[in-house]
Amino acid sequence: MNTNLTLILTVLLALGGAFALFHFKSALGLLVLPLFILLVLFVTLRLYRLMEKDDPQDPKG
Repeated sequence: MNTNLTLILTVLLALGGAFALFHFKSALGLLVLPLFILLVLFVTLRLYRLMEKDDPQDPKG
């Protein structure tokens, strides 16, 4: 499977997780903030990895 497609599908899965997180935020209580921070960190690192792959100075190509 294409690496870019895998990363995009992972980001879409994380967005689904964000929807579920905020849908059940009253049931999760105090766990909402730490879970949200972890979700944002996960998405940020995935997008950084996607941008790093497109870097023209990267010798990996």
